[in-house]
Amino acid sequence: MMFKEFKEFALKGNVVDMAVGIIIGAAFGKIVASLVNDVIMPPLGVLIGGLDFKDLAYPLRESIGDQPAVSLKYGAFLNNVIDFLIIAFTMFIAAHQMNRLTRLLKIADGPTTKPCPRCVTSIPLKATRCPHCTSEIETV
Repeated sequence: MMFKEFKEFALKGNVVDMAVGIIIGAAFGKIVASLVNDVIMPPLGVLIGGLDFKDLAYPLRESIGDQPAVSLKYGAFLNNVIDFLIIAFTMFIAAHQMNRLTRLLKIADGPTTKPCPRCVTSIPLKATRCPHCTSEIETV
């Protein structure tokens, strides 16, 4: 019984679509991380004196014996912030373009209804009789 419910849940289209989206999102995250770490940060590091952002840290405690040093690694944080900004901007552009395309397709489709000449009720373009007032409509 429970297995049947799980099977119905797992095989629904939206669950499969979500899984595909998560996998593609993870792959996209790797691409963005590489873009930031391998393409954007090295020239930025050169501009600020050959500094690697990953190495930027504020020491809180030096190493004592076998205890490691403790530091705030704000360079890694900056890399992650830049990753986030690139991903957010990319997703904004993608959503903006999808919305734009949707609006263009709606405009290209044109109207799907027309007013009845007698009662001014909205009716389908191909209607030959008004469902509200039952008057016959001439089709063009």
